[in-house]
This record gives sequence, structure tokens and C-alpha cells, in this order.
Amino acid sequence: MTKRSAPRRHLPTSPFKAPVAPLAKQFALGDRVSHDQYGLGRIIGVEEGIAMLVDFGSRQARIPSPYTAMDKL
Repeated sequence: MTKRSAPRRHLPTSPFKAPVAPLAKQFALGDRVSHDQYGLGRIIGVEEGIAMLVDFGSRQARIPSPYTAMDKL
């Protein structure tokens, strides 16, 4: 099976509702966060709407938007 390169577009005449795009989570500099893969960390850099730089103690990681695997503590 192959992955689609682009999501299907919604036709205006379709009887089904259009898919809702997930909202990007909002974080600020200094927020404590939990990441599914990396664990606990603190935000040390912000690229508005693009990515967050997070310090997880043993390493730093750049987490791209929409931050689905990251939650604010």
C-alpha cells in the first residue's frame, strides 16, 4: 500500500461534512512539557507556528508543529 501524497479535497456537493483540521497547540518559552518519545522537558526556543526547541535534559530536540505528541504540564 502506498501513502497518499495529498489529502483528498472536500467537494461542496458532498453530503458528508468536511474534515476538520487539528488546531496547533500553543506553547510559550519556559513551559514544562511532556513528549511521548523524549519524556519531560522545558521549552527553550520558539519558532512561531513552525517548531519548538525543547531541552529534555540529556538532549535538545526541535519538535515541529502541530505538536501532536507533546502536552503542556
